[in-house]
Amino acid sequence: MNTQKLRTGLAAARSFLFVPGDRPGRFVRAEESGADVVVFDLEDAVGSSSKEDALAHVAAHLQEPEGLPARIVRINDPGTARGLDDLAALAVVEASFGVMVPKATPESVSRARDLARCVVVPLIETAEGVLAAADVAASADVVRLAFGAQDLAAQLGLDPEQRERLGPARFALTAASAAAGLPRPVDGPCVRLRDHICLQTDVVSALADGFSALLCLHPDQIPVVHASLAPAPADLAWARRVLEADGDGVAVVDGTMVDAPIRRRAAELVARAGSNLSGDAAPTFHRAQVSHP
Repeated sequence: MNTQKLRTGLAAARSFLFVPGDRPGRFVRAEESGADVVVFDLEDAVGSSSKEDALAHVAAHLQEPEGLPARIVRINDPGTARGLDDLAALAVVEASFGVMVPKATPESVSRARDLARCVVVPLIETAEGVLAAADVAASADVVRLAFGAQDLAAQLGLDPEQRERLGPARFALTAASAAAGLPRPVDGPCVRLRDHICLQTDVVSALADGFSALLCLHPDQIPVVHASLAPAPADLAWARRVLEADGDGVAVVDGTMVDAPIRRRAAELVARAGSNLSGDAAPTFHRAQVSHP
C-alpha cells in the first residue's frame, strides 16, 4: 500500500480497530476482522513494563506483506522519551503506515510527522487539543482527526456517557476538519463491548454530529458499525432521486426545493452507501432514518 493509497484508505475508512501492541497473536485476527483500519496500540493498551516488547512486535509486523486494512500505529506521547523512542524505531521501518498521535497538539503532530516521516491521524482528547483543533487539522500530512471522548471527559470532570456534554468538542473537530478540507472526523469508541444497541446509538449520534467513522475496541463491533453507517434504504432512494433531478440550479424533488447544498448532502449519502464494500448485512435492530428538508 503506497502513501497515496494509504491516504485514500484512511479518508474513506469507517472503522478503526485497536489491537494491543504487546499481543502479536491478535495482529492477524485484527487484520482479518473486516475493519477498514487497524490501529496497533503502543499507548494506553500496553502496560509500562511491556512498552519495549510492544514496539518490537509492531515494528516487525509492519514489515509483513500488507493486506486490505490500512495500518496505523498509536504511539506514546511524542513529548515523552517513550514516544520519541517509538518514533525513532518506526522511522526506519520500510512500510506504508500512519501514526496516531495521542493527546494531539500542533507541536506534537509536527514532531511526529518530522521524525516518523509518515501521515498523521491526530487524536484530539485534551482541552488544549480541542481549542487548537483548527491548527491541528491544518498541519501538514494530517489526513483525518479522531476524537478521544474518554480522556477529554476525565480531564474536564464530565461523564462521557452524557454525550451532549461533549457536543461542543465534537463540533470543534467537525468544523476544523471541514475548514482544512479533511474528511469527516472519527468518533471515539463505544466501551460497552457487547452492547450492540448502545453501539448503534453511538453511530447514529456520531453521524448527527458530523462524524463518519468510529474507533473500535473489539472485532465484533465492526459489522455493527459498518451496517449502522450505511444509509437507510429510504434515505438512499431520496438521495438518488435528488441526484437524478434535472439541472444544476434549483429543482423540486418530492415537493421540496433542491439546491447545491442539498445535492452535496445527497451525494455524500450515495458515497456512504458505496463505501459498504464488505457487503455487511444490516443488524437485526432498527436502523434510524434521517429526516430530509
